[in-house]
Amino acid sequence: MNIFVGSLPFSLKESELKEYFEEYGEVASVKIISDKFSGRSKGFGFIEMPNDDNAKKAIEELNGAEIDGRAIVVNKAEERKEGERRGGFSGGGNRGGGGGYNKGGNSGGGYNRGGSNDRRSGGSEGGYRSNY
Repeated sequence: MNIFVGSLPFSLKESELKEYFEEYGEVASVKIISDKFSGRSKGFGFIEMPNDDNAKKAIEELNGAEIDGRAIVVNKAEERKEGERRGGFSGGGNRGGGGGYNKGGNSGGGYNRGGSNDRRSGGSEGGYRSNY
């Protein structure tokens, strides 16, 4: 079973997190998610436990447990559907902005500051925009 663990202390290491879950059974993998630019922990991660009964027991007993003064959140991780993303930037939409030498579309063009929520406009200060 794949388990989501949130509200982790930013200084917690994967090996330390693994120790908490090993008290309930075998842990196949531990992954604390980190920021790709800074390398700093994002404060959540995933644990994989091969035995579902052990995983359920760990979820039940560790949800709300305190680690380094923080109450952690532990629950069953939901599988992400193919192509699903949460947050971040999507292609298109009504964000305005964008950048560079945009030829059409709704995303504006070069040197945009602020953008626009009107899908028909290219943003407030876009440059080099053409709708061929």
